[in-house]
Amino acid sequence: MILYLHGFRSSPQSMKSRLLAAQMQALGLQDAWRCPQLPASPKLAIELAQSLVAGVPAQELVIIGSSLGGYYATWLAEQLGCRAVLLNPAIVPLLDLEQHVGVSTQFHSDEPFEFRRSYIEELRAFAVPQISAPQRYLLLAATGDEVLDYRTMVAHYQGARQIVIDGSDHGISEFADYLPQVLAFCGIDLKAGK
Repeated sequence: MILYLHGFRSSPQSMKSRLLAAQMQALGLQDAWRCPQLPASPKLAIELAQSLVAGVPAQELVIIGSSLGGYYATWLAEQLGCRAVLLNPAIVPLLDLEQHVGVSTQFHSDEPFEFRRSYIEELRAFAVPQISAPQRYLLLAATGDEVLDYRTMVAHYQGARQIVIDGSDHGISEFADYLPQVLAFCGIDLKAGK
C-alpha cells in the first residue's frame, strides 16, 4: 500500500499526487493507494494517516511525503518501520511555518486554510533528529527548490538512497520523469504492473 501525504496548503489535487494516482489506476492498483486531504493541525494529520494504515504490515507499506508531508512521512516511517519516499521534504518546519500563521487558502481551491500558532508546537512532537534505517528511505531533492534548501535534506537523509535533481523547483515540475524510480522503490514494477 502507498500512502501519499501532500505538503502545506496542498491537496490530493497536486500534480505529484495526481500523477501517482493515475499510474496506480493504470496498473490496476488503485485499491493500494491512499491520498487524504490532510487537516492543518499536524496532530490531526498524523492521526488521520495512522488510521489509514492501521493493520498494514510495515513491509507492505510505503509512505510518500512531499514538503511538510515528508516531515510527517519521516516520523511515521520511524514509528512504523516502513519505507518512505521524500519529495523535497521539510526538515525543520517549525522555523519555516511561523510566517504562515493565520488564514489563507489552499493552493488548489479557494477553500480557507487556517494555520494556528498552536500547530507550530504540535510539529515539535513529530521531529526526527536522525533517521534510524537509511536504507528504508528514498530522497528526491531539487537544487532549485525555492522554498527549502536541498542541502539540509541531503544532510538529514545521509546514507539513504538520494536523487539530487539539478535545478527544478519545490514542486518538482518534472516529477513524471522520476515515477519509475519512485514506484520501483515502492516495490512496483511498471512493466509487470505489480
